[in-house]
Amino acid sequence: MAIPEPAPLYPTYDELNEIDFNEFQELKSFLSSDEPWWLQHWKWGHEFLRYIGRNKSEHTYIRFRGETERFLLWAFLINETPIDRLGKSDILEYADFCWHPPESWICLTNHEKFQFRNGVYTANKSWAPFRLKLPKTDLPEKPDKKKYKPSQQTLTSTFTAIIAFYKYLMSEEYLYGNPAQIAKADCRHFIQDSQVKEVRRLTDDQWQYVMTVALKLANDNELFERNLFVISALKTLFLRVSELSERKNWTPTMSHFWEDSDGNWWLKIFGKGRKIRDITVPENFITYLKRYRQHRGLSPLPSPGETSPIVEKIRGQGGMSSRQLTRIVQQVFDQAYAQMRDEQGEDRARKLREASTHWLRHTGASMEIERGRALKDLSEDLGHSSMATTDTVYVQTETKKRAESGKNRSVK
Repeated sequence: MAIPEPAPLYPTYDELNEIDFNEFQELKSFLSSDEPWWLQHWKWGHEFLRYIGRNKSEHTYIRFRGETERFLLWAFLINETPIDRLGKSDILEYADFCWHPPESWICLTNHEKFQFRNGVYTANKSWAPFRLKLPKTDLPEKPDKKKYKPSQQTLTSTFTAIIAFYKYLMSEEYLYGNPAQIAKADCRHFIQDSQVKEVRRLTDDQWQYVMTVALKLANDNELFERNLFVISALKTLFLRVSELSERKNWTPTMSHFWEDSDGNWWLKIFGKGRKIRDITVPENFITYLKRYRQHRGLSPLPSPGETSPIVEKIRGQGGMSSRQLTRIVQQVFDQAYAQMRDEQGEDRARKLREASTHWLRHTGASMEIERGRALKDLSEDLGHSSMATTDTVYVQTETKKRAESGKNRSVK
């Protein structure tokens, strides 16, 4: 029996908020093509995702949208059972499905779910509910979708979203019981992980290549001043790329840099969990801030009430998105990798091909630990809820003790 082809169910939050089925005629036709409960379930998902989009971050909305969509498509097309009739065994079957989805449900890159043409939104034929993440290194000519396997983190996210979906439906009295909550403990695909955690960071040498390349690019062409500033900020101020980007409910502006009465500089950041924190800004970074502001024709230092975005768009007004910031960091990573590979060989440069923007945050924090900075101060700059998190991620005190105690044992 042929496996049914999936179709996207939910657009972006803005489009979902005021969705008009006259513009989504293909979606309306899909939801009306089979069982009447399909449309009812879609409406349940619509309510849930509007709640998530209104109360959570854009990243959380996108993640929950994908998980809710996959779950409903499986219920519609594979299990063919309303979700209010599913039990623990059904949820475990869904976990098996997510562990090894059909190839026709897997794509290789991120795609927009809908395309707007001739006044209506149609399903993007290149889209699929699951994505095979390909490594940056040694890309195969023809990727094998059979190698798709979700990580433990992905599987956890799947259960988190479904459990939250059921909880919402229970709170609205659409159904009773949460089989996903019960099934999670018995999912055979979860593995107890007691591995030694390694921080994904650049080595000191790799960081020097990144910074040297960024400086040279900016010195040779002022268009790269933005790249230099972003890389310096992510590493030195331990920022997540989202914290430097423009979002619907927050735009990082130059006035978020502020000076206290003792002449210390701080940066006000809107971080995870919708929490605002102030990060210490070292004197060394002020040099790069002044340089970047001079490039933009601004005064050397920010002033209160200044509305200029911290990182302006290349074209148009406003701040950059996370995707745009990631792209300009990657430009520097690529050139730094090529230069280090040519000068020191592939083995030393290899991690630069794997690196993401988040590695810069890890690199800066790890270097601060090595410098001997107080854990409490670093934890507050990072925005961690407790010092234990900082210790677990960056210091790994117990792991280091165990490694040290095991170094000198003998074979004989």
